Amino acid sequence: VIIKGPKGELQREVRPEIGVEIKEGKIFVLPKKETKRTKAFWGLIRSLLFNMVKGVTEGYEKKLQIEGLGFRASLQGDDLVLQVGFTHPVEIKAPEGIKFLVEKNIITISGIDKELVSQIAAKIRAVRPP
Repeated sequence: VIIKGPKGELQREVRPEIGVEIKEGKIFVLPKKETKRTKAFWGLIRSLLFNMVKGVTEGYEKKLQIEGLGFRASLQGDDLVLQVGFTHPVEIKAPEGIKFLVEKNIITISGIDKELVSQIAAKIRAVRPP
């Protein structure tokens, strides 16, 4: 399934036991067989497609706050550099489709893919857990 919007394009493979149809500008997700496993995938695929549509139209962003004496974040090109009490700065490369913004002690991660934005936020938080 490929979803295009004003902010970009996302694509995802859909499991063979789930059918996806587009009618009158709406996306319909239906199971091909009614099993317990298929019903679980049905809800999952519906949610993932909804997140993709929202991402290419509105985008996603997560904000992280840095707290700690001497803790700082800065941008080096497109990459994020964290100084969080280690003897060396920690550099986090921005994957394709992700943008970092640093204002004082707030790091903003934005992009169109909700999974990727959340994954990068978790990676940043894991550098120095609270």
